Amino acid sequence: MTEQLSQKHPRGLYVLFFAEMWERFSYYGMRAILLLFLLDNMRGGLGLEASEGTAIYGLYTASVYLLTLPGGWLADNVFGQKKSIWYGGIIIMIGHIVLAIPGGTGLFFLGLGIVAMGTGLLKPNISSIVGELYPEGGARRDAAFSIFYMGINLGSVLGITIVGYLGQKIDWHMGFGAAAVGMLLGLIVFRYGSNTYLRGYGEVPPKKIVTAEAQAKAGTEKKLGYGLVALLVGFLAILQLTGTLDMTTAQGLAQGAGVIIVSVSLFYFLFILIAGGLTPVEKKRVLVLMVFFFAAAIFWSGFEQAGSSLQIFAERYTQRTIGGWEMPSSWFQNFNGTFILIFAPIMASLWIFLSSKGLNPSTPVKFALALILVGAGFFVMEMGAKVAVTGQLASPLFLTVTYMVHTIGELCLSPVGLSSYTKLAPKRYVSQLMGIWFVAASLGNLIAGLFAGGFDEKNLQQMPALFNQVTLFSIGFGVLLLIFWKPVKKWMGGIS
Repeated sequence: MTEQLSQKHPRGLYVLFFAEMWERFSYYGMRAILLLFLLDNMRGGLGLEASEGTAIYGLYTASVYLLTLPGGWLADNVFGQKKSIWYGGIIIMIGHIVLAIPGGTGLFFLGLGIVAMGTGLLKPNISSIVGELYPEGGARRDAAFSIFYMGINLGSVLGITIVGYLGQKIDWHMGFGAAAVGMLLGLIVFRYGSNTYLRGYGEVPPKKIVTAEAQAKAGTEKKLGYGLVALLVGFLAILQLTGTLDMTTAQGLAQGAGVIIVSVSLFYFLFILIAGGLTPVEKKRVLVLMVFFFAAAIFWSGFEQAGSSLQIFAERYTQRTIGGWEMPSSWFQNFNGTFILIFAPIMASLWIFLSSKGLNPSTPVKFALALILVGAGFFVMEMGAKVAVTGQLASPLFLTVTYMVHTIGELCLSPVGLSSYTKLAPKRYVSQLMGIWFVAASLGNLIAGLFAGGFDEKNLQQMPALFNQVTLFSIGFGVLLLIFWKPVKKWMGGIS
């Protein structure tokens, strides 16, 4: 183990690091100004109400991650991971170019849809190749994902700073155009680096030999899949007809999307458990991945309010003036990426050090800590909201401390979760289950958008209570996972 930990990381990791950095530049840069553009009615934005704008924001960010599921399937069955990354990057760049054209609402939403499709094809597969580079697993793989995660957040810092400034201070569409340039740089890095340092990884899947038994099994799987889809459609129709949901509005559509995401995820887990041909050990590991999925969804539902409720708090209720200069509110989202760059190498070294001493916390414990920390961050925001309801602008320290606490929680969950899904997923389902991991982020983003829609400027007294709800829910689930960490770890079957 000591020899493994002391080995240098393969150069392919750094190719993926820089490719992901530029893709995240485009994603987080555009995301930083998206809600502001949707709400703006002074500088050429869409001028939507907060409830409508935040629902659309949630739908977009949810779609980005939800589409990783078909993106993973296409990689596993058609393109292979490397081609999926290449095609996905091209589609993302085209989407940002469309967004950069001032052509009205229809063209703007078309651009959002194109970016979401491209990200769904790229995102799960670049993470899968990182896992492939470390077949031995262990803390070294966890450390590699932490390094990879630094690339994500370096891109985030650059994107939010450059795209945020261009969009808020100069022109919205110039900001969207800068995101396209970032994706182009990512494509260049990946094209030339992968040819040299990623040969043999993420290749086109071999053609499957079709036997009579395989055909019969495929027929059974198709029938089961069609049955589950029919059940889902029927369930949604009942919700619409009974008035439980109204999917003719952005908020109702977002709520319906939440039902779809939860239902599809549950059906997918049931599908591979029942008809996936898994061994008993693999089934237990998939159940563990299911627990991690819901823990991650709860975490992201709090954490991803960086672009929704926390963005609104930064824009409307936070002191941002330094001397005679007003800081763009989108720049507050940079605190997360900056803290990642500070703490990621520290946390990566900590996991390796603790592993060498036999003290490395198990994955369920790390997930529990992440949930408790995201709840603690919202406790800080509750204190800030109590200042805002008095009519005063809150100190920027409330957001700063919240982002720092959330960042440490993110480092306990996200790189560790990425690594766990590559280790625990059955080999033939690895990219699809990586897609499911990102679907958890999809659900969290959607909840975050809907939550922000509850902000009512005419009733600011509700704000502390809204933040308190997130605090109690996140910490409660974290404590529950902490109580049951031993049974969850046992089902992991010796993989830590």
